[in-house]
Amino acid sequence: MTTPTHQQTVESRGIYHGLPVFPPSLKNLTAIITGANGISGNYMLRVLAQSPSRWSKIYCLSRRAPAIPDGLPANAEHIECDFLTGREEIARVLREKGVEGVDYVFFFSYVQVKPKEGAGLWSDAEEMCKVNLALLQNFCEALPLANVKPKRIMLQTGAKNYGIHLGPAPTPSEESQPRITLEPNFYYQQEDFLSSFCTAHATSYTVAMPSYIMGAVPDAAMNLVFPLGVYASVKKHLNEELEFPSDLQSWEATHVGSSARLNAYLEEWAVLTEGARNERFNAADSSPFTWGNFWGKFAGWYGLKAGRPSLEEGVYAEVVTPYDPPPRGFGPPATYRIRFTLTDWAKQPKVQKAWEELIAKHGLNVSKLQDMDVDRIFGFTDASLCGGTLDLSMNKARKMGWHGFVDTNECIKEVLGEFADLKMLPPVGR
Repeated sequence: MTTPTHQQTVESRGIYHGLPVFPPSLKNLTAIITGANGISGNYMLRVLAQSPSRWSKIYCLSRRAPAIPDGLPANAEHIECDFLTGREEIARVLREKGVEGVDYVFFFSYVQVKPKEGAGLWSDAEEMCKVNLALLQNFCEALPLANVKPKRIMLQTGAKNYGIHLGPAPTPSEESQPRITLEPNFYYQQEDFLSSFCTAHATSYTVAMPSYIMGAVPDAAMNLVFPLGVYASVKKHLNEELEFPSDLQSWEATHVGSSARLNAYLEEWAVLTEGARNERFNAADSSPFTWGNFWGKFAGWYGLKAGRPSLEEGVYAEVVTPYDPPPRGFGPPATYRIRFTLTDWAKQPKVQKAWEELIAKHGLNVSKLQDMDVDRIFGFTDASLCGGTLDLSMNKARKMGWHGFVDTNECIKEVLGEFADLKMLPPVGR
């Protein structure tokens, strides 16, 4: 008995490789991108705009227009819309703007609620559920009121599906693993609602779950790369060593990154793939990455000496994850050791003064550090720098025909350059 074969054609676009090549007969599609001004929606728009014959019309729904360096593509239209106004108001806007013939929806709308006093970024789990479920419900329930019936709705959630924000999770994390119920998680509520909605309205969905997302947009919150760029730029300005803030364990822990651009390529592939109907997929770069391997490269881009973790005792503060047992279901919580955080570093007067000098020197269009929400912006990067292993398995998508990958090191360098183009960071230098 012979095994049937199936040939696929892939291509490279810059540093992104193994990307699918779609048949030319696939054309004149219409898409809605929600949250198009955020990091993920912004790159989704850029990816779809690369193929105007395939995507002849793209509606961008968000409260603010997406900031695209060369302006909105000719086949894209921004529609101002607030999803917390309710389904009737959203439907009215869709009808008034003539939104019709929508084939696919890419849903990226998200609200980061204020954390509890003195607690972590996602500490108010109940309010996160309330607000973010309302965003999705209001939008989806507006669609039939506006006579819009897409073939597929793509929902992007994230690696918090696996409880990585609560302590050690199963590794590698696979899509079939059970839900973590230590705290409420709006990802689960959104997915349950979307499944029910699609069943009731005879359509389908796909869920994508990225890790730490890398991309350059004017809103620097929830962005792994922007704080790294501030840190290295200030260190270069002060002629100081690029110190590593955590210990040897964090230095050597394996991570997976999720380029916003590669995520968008995967999400386009997923909505156009019949086998991905009503399925959920991890979204990662498929590139091995550790902070230790990256740190010397990173320092070299700025002409700096790279620091290493200290091996001395007594120089680290310890942080213990909150649940015993942790999300993996057995064993002790994790203990992370930190010399300093970028959040505390960014609050130092000499650092703030140096950043002001860099703003003036390079004509940057960005706030002073003392005017930023430093805890929110830098805390996201701190969580990755001091964390343990994070490995999202890409086996499921690969078996279905997805082969895209990017070197995460190269992605970070590219994104630093994109922030410089936006006049939010000084030039990388090398």
